[in-house]
Parts: sequence; structure tokens; C-alpha cells
Amino acid sequence: MAIKQLTVFVENKQGTVVSITDTLSRHNINLRALSIAETQDFGILRLIVDDEKSAEKILADEGYLIKITDVIGVKISDKPGKLSEALKVFDENKINIEYLYAFMARTEKHAYVVVRVEDNDTAENALANAGFKLVTEADVLKL
Repeated sequence: MAIKQLTVFVENKQGTVVSITDTLSRHNINLRALSIAETQDFGILRLIVDDEKSAEKILADEGYLIKITDVIGVKISDKPGKLSEALKVFDENKINIEYLYAFMARTEKHAYVVVRVEDNDTAENALANAGFKLVTEADVLKL
């Protein structure tokens, strides 16, 4: 049930991120979530898009180094403490979180969070058993 994330390795310089987002926009690729982590010289841009295969090809053709990674999407009630409840599920099941970030869109009552862990199946089962709804590729297309 994992969703696909594009990881794009980018030079840390002015204009790089806008170049990527403009390129995707010109090809009608819609962004659903994004995160950027930077070091002094390079950054890691993580994207959830509505068409990862096309986005991967488009950005690779532009010369970007790209990796596709399976991540988990979790639907969390938009109330204080609900993210912490989800994170406790990982802790109680001894699942290390490598990183997480939120989707750009949210509903009136829920937020969507992207989580990267070592073992998606174990994490998905733990979350489902704790009553959390997982976000599917089909859900991403509806955002």
C-alpha cells in the first residue's frame, strides 16, 4: 500500500527548486507533498506527485539524479496530540522513522503525513492495527 516518492538530488543554489517545480508544471505534473533538506552544497528534494513515472522521466531527461522510494501515507485527525499517537505506534513496535513530512493539502478534519521507515509492511500493519487509515496512491490522486 506504499506510495511512491521521488527523491531528487539538487545543487544548493538559488533557482534550483523553482526550476524543478516549473518543469513539472509545464508537463502538468501536480505536486501533492514536498520536503527539502539541505547541506551546504547539495539538497534532497522529496516529492509526492500525481504521476511519478512521468515526473521521473521528465526530471531525468533534464539531468537530475532521481530515486523512487516507497513511503507510507497516514491519515491523522487534525486535533492536538493525534500525530503523537501515530508516532507512538512506531515507537511501541520498535520501528525507526527515517523522516516524515506533511502533504500540501489537508481536509477539513484530517492531515496527511508521509513517513519513511525501513520496513513499510510492518509499519503499515502496526498503524492499521492501531486504527489509523493509510493513504493509498488512489487517495493521492484525489487530493
